[in-house]
Order: sequence, then structure tokens, then C-alpha cells
Amino acid sequence: MPQIFRIGSYLVYFWSNENDPLEPVHVHISEGRASANATKIWITSTGKALVCNNNSKIPQKELRRMIRIIEANSDLILDKWYTQFGEIRYYL
Repeated sequence: MPQIFRIGSYLVYFWSNENDPLEPVHVHISEGRASANATKIWITSTGKALVCNNNSKIPQKELRRMIRIIEANSDLILDKWYTQFGEIRYYL
């Protein structure tokens, strides 16, 4: 489970195995430690972040703040995704 960064008590990360064929670029967010049912955020080709689900039940105000941070760091996320998986596909 590659960690990308932390936002307060929340962990932003990838799963090591993102299926075959590889899913589009996305991150998971959970509080404390990685979880199989974590919030999932898609990263678009323009660097925008879209909420796929909020399974971690992150409060909306906090989730909006995290989305802004994820968008501001989309280049870092894409670099780490490519390093981890060797290819990039986008949701949109």
C-alpha cells in the first residue's frame, strides 16, 4: 500500500494491486490506516479530483479541503502512480 501523503489524520494512498486491467488513476483516503472500504477519489486528465465514493464518511467540509489538496498535488500523484504501475489511464 504505497502512501502518497497525509492530510492531518488522513492517509492518502494507492492499493498495491489496482486490478487487471489497471483502473484509472485514483487515490484512497482513510483515517488512521489503510482500509479496503476507504473513500475513493478519481484524478482526471486535467488534474481535477472527483469523488467516486465516500465510504470513509469524511465530513463534507473536510472532504472538500482534501479534494483541493489532491488537485494541487495531482502532478505528484500522477508521477507516483506511473512509478508504481507503469501506465496511466484516466476516468475522464
